[in-house]
Amino acid sequence: MNSSENILSIENLIIGYGSAGSKGKPVFSDIKLKAKKGENIAVIGRNGIGKSTLLRTISRLQKPLKGNIRIKDKDISHYTKQEFARIVSFVSTEIIRISNFRLIDLVALGRFPYTGWIGKPGRDDYDIINESISQVGIDDLKYKLVNEVSDGERQRAMIARALAQDTEIIILDEPTAFLDMPSKYEIIRLLNELTVNRNKTIIFSSHDLNITLQEADKIWLMEADEIVEGAPEDMILNRNIYNLFDNSNMSFNIESGDFRLNRNITGKIMLNGKGIAEYWTRRALERLGFEISDETGQELFVQVDDNKKPTEWILMKKGNKIKTNSIYNLTLHLRDII
Repeated sequence: MNSSENILSIENLIIGYGSAGSKGKPVFSDIKLKAKKGENIAVIGRNGIGKSTLLRTISRLQKPLKGNIRIKDKDISHYTKQEFARIVSFVSTEIIRISNFRLIDLVALGRFPYTGWIGKPGRDDYDIINESISQVGIDDLKYKLVNEVSDGERQRAMIARALAQDTEIIILDEPTAFLDMPSKYEIIRLLNELTVNRNKTIIFSSHDLNITLQEADKIWLMEADEIVEGAPEDMILNRNIYNLFDNSNMSFNIESGDFRLNRNITGKIMLNGKGIAEYWTRRALERLGFEISDETGQELFVQVDDNKKPTEWILMKKGNKIKTNSIYNLTLHLRDII
């Protein structure tokens, strides 16, 4: 990554719908952002705040109501369509359903900036198309019809199309939508590899905060009246991330990096154990609403004995002892007590 070179600069931008000027309907104003070559940037914020509108405006799919977007020191409005398509590609969450159209044909559309809409991809183009298909893991599906595959498989093909377009900037609106958890990490890891190995700039929106905080180089956090940018760790240390949970039932644990539902405390319980078994027992007890206490004399006490094979959990209440061989069975006994 070239740490000094900005490939994208946004100044005094107002995004929204309609015509520029008084007739437009602003969604977000006074946007000032920068992106460097080789950065992986996540756009996060509450639903309806304007994440998709921002990405579509940068991608020239919507006109800005006011302000400047410059890519490689040139206003995006000054690029021809073909020039812009060789620099910026866009992946949306819109479901594509085209009859008698194979996935490989969909991916091949990414080569249109180099072949034209009517031009036929050549051997070199198909090398790029097939490589892109392999990168997203759909080699065995490429001759399937678009309307015969799942939403997640179709989403992978859309990302492959962007890869085949071979642009310096790839913009993705919810790229992990419709994907299962392993596939989400595979796609985000692929995007990271593109920044590291091919110096591409990736800008993607996401509702998956765990993945975002683990994998993004930088975050654009859209708040009510400003966009804050910084490393995920900066967002945590400066507590910007907490603004996502105002007036909600969610909370963020700054030490573990976990997002959790706020729960009513049902009682106190003492826990004794060590290692992984103790950690996940603690998580289960907290899920049930218990506050873990170090004070002796608690009415409820759980001992985790991982010297036993399998691990044994001992629940004690007023001298009564119950032994279980799983956290699930432990929680069943505790639910009866609650």
